[in-house]
Amino acid sequence: MTTVGLLYPGHAAEEDYPRIETLLTGVRITVVHTDEGGAPGADAVRETGAPERLAASMEELRLSGAEAVVWASTRGSFTHGWDGAQQQVRQLAQSAGLPASSASFGFAHAAGAVGAKRVAVAAVYPEDATARFGSFLAEAGLEVVASRAAGVTAAAEAAAWDGGKLLELVRAADHADAQAVLVPCTAVHTVGELPALEAAVGKPVLTANQVAVWEGLRLAERHGAWSDELGTLFARRDETGAVRE
Repeated sequence: MTTVGLLYPGHAAEEDYPRIETLLTGVRITVVHTDEGGAPGADAVRETGAPERLAASMEELRLSGAEAVVWASTRGSFTHGWDGAQQQVRQLAQSAGLPASSASFGFAHAAGAVGAKRVAVAAVYPEDATARFGSFLAEAGLEVVASRAAGVTAAAEAAAWDGGKLLELVRAADHADAQAVLVPCTAVHTVGELPALEAAVGKPVLTANQVAVWEGLRLAERHGAWSDELGTLFARRDETGAVRE
């Protein structure tokens, strides 16, 4: 059994995680809720990932037996910029005494895992936050060929999105040159929609809650966790790494 620890801001779409857990054999996901912070805005978002705020939840996570910890907030990590997000992860690892990462770095690693160098971004965020995420991806060596921003400012609003609305956003954001579509908000319920999203655009779709768990498993060096229901990222692969048909 491999245990992944997630630090999750507030309450929104955390139901995605037990759903992932039921679809993966030998994987346990521990979700520890952190203080969501104040009103929407860049300053408040940055504050959600402040070292002291994340450290306050660390004891509960350590007691869970977690082998790795992921800050499961994409915007709460990339908002700090590339260098700031790296510093955030270093502090998290030091506080936890465990390998650590964030959803933002998870997207960079997951894109590489599915062979995507050119990506489209389907974000529920406002335009400015979507642009910051694109800049973060560029620093990771990815080319953003298209993006779409839905303008959502509150986690509760994002959590209320249904599969139809999400599918519409992903289709609108997709581009012929994109090798994957990235959906970066952990406040959106996406796990149950992954097969339909990938079928609609004919390419890998990477979503924040899916990526956060995958990143934790990568850090814990748990290879081979797979499910037909969790998209290309969790597809079963052969000895060469190619997806099995």
